[in-house]
Amino acid sequence: MPTSPASAPLSRRTMAYVLAGGRGSRLLELTDKRVKPAVYFGAKSRIIDFALSNALNSGIRHIAVATQYKAHSLIRHLQRGWNFLRAERNESFDILPASQRVSETMWYEGTADAVYQNLDIIESYSPEFIVILAGDHIYKMDYEIMLQQHVSQGADVTVGCIEVPRAEASGFGVMAVDEHHRILSFLEKPKDPPGMPDKPEMALASMGIYVFSTRVLFDQLRRDAAEPGSSRDFGKDLIPYLVQHGKAVAHRFPSSCVRSSDEAEAYWRDVGTLDAYWAANIDLTQATPGLDLYDTAWPIWTYAEITPPAKLTQDGPGRGEAIDCILSGGCVVSGAVLRRSLLFTGTRVHPGAQLEESVVLPGVEIARSARLRKVIVDRGVRIPEGLVVGEDPELDRQRFRHTESGICLITQPMVDRLGL
Repeated sequence: MPTSPASAPLSRRTMAYVLAGGRGSRLLELTDKRVKPAVYFGAKSRIIDFALSNALNSGIRHIAVATQYKAHSLIRHLQRGWNFLRAERNESFDILPASQRVSETMWYEGTADAVYQNLDIIESYSPEFIVILAGDHIYKMDYEIMLQQHVSQGADVTVGCIEVPRAEASGFGVMAVDEHHRILSFLEKPKDPPGMPDKPEMALASMGIYVFSTRVLFDQLRRDAAEPGSSRDFGKDLIPYLVQHGKAVAHRFPSSCVRSSDEAEAYWRDVGTLDAYWAANIDLTQATPGLDLYDTAWPIWTYAEITPPAKLTQDGPGRGEAIDCILSGGCVVSGAVLRRSLLFTGTRVHPGAQLEESVVLPGVEIARSARLRKVIVDRGVRIPEGLVVGEDPELDRQRFRHTESGICLITQPMVDRLGL
């Protein structure tokens, strides 16, 4: 990476390295065919598009994505939607599947190993800084601000963090910090997360975002790779080591969260469960949602399919109606009624059908007189005529994936078992 003037943004001397190999098992059948970062979100995007868009909008022009499990859908999306970064403009976009480059028997053993196995590729670009990103969260963030804090505080690692309810913090790395933001302790996914001194019901949790100077990262990855018994993981191994033996600093997300005039609070979501995924999508149908996808100053880049416009039409005695809904390109709603629902590309809804608080992924066809409430419909599903979901919890549990809060996931194999 050519040397930039001292006055240039730090992002131009930075590579973003996105970890996108997570199985996403808590999304159950929704990740049967795709890894969590490749799951659809917001009517036209994939989850990974948020981390990638943040990097691009922050000014970072060298991006790498490490993939592993069920990666075909993700790789295809990245090839179609993110191939505009050009080497002739001093830009790069690398897709790095686990390919046994270090050993014929080794896949990526952990998040740190997913970077370690590709050190030669990173080194070929000579970045001064590395931003390590999780590819499975929904948020808007300016990484340049985090980079500036990293440099100004002379940190070995800077960890992005957010306040979460203590009862929910056991799925995160939890830290304690001093008045200068230095991390004093770091516990990865503790069973009993410690609360914050001034907010005992809240915990300071890692977002899975780390800034390193490249030299420090390389030294730590090589040290960890030679350490017997290491799990080769940032949260379990590298970050706790640097807390004890180096200078680890916390970066508070609200200070770099990108908000439009319509966003009142710092928005960050882990949509790793069916309930959380459904709620985050349905929230977008509100008049003023927590996340503004219409902010042209910070666009969410994605693969833009060429589709005809959405169409809402009357068919026979029925009248097409959509209230508080999002309809993506290629959708046709004929004589059906939709309320607080989100339809992805190419969905067809036939006369007499009723949808309420439904998240419908691309290419779904909903037949006449079907009634769906509080559902997630997987890509390409054919909903039979007259099918009713969301009105009888006990029947729904027998036929579909039903959560404790009453959300139903519908996949084609589940529909096929009905024999309708």
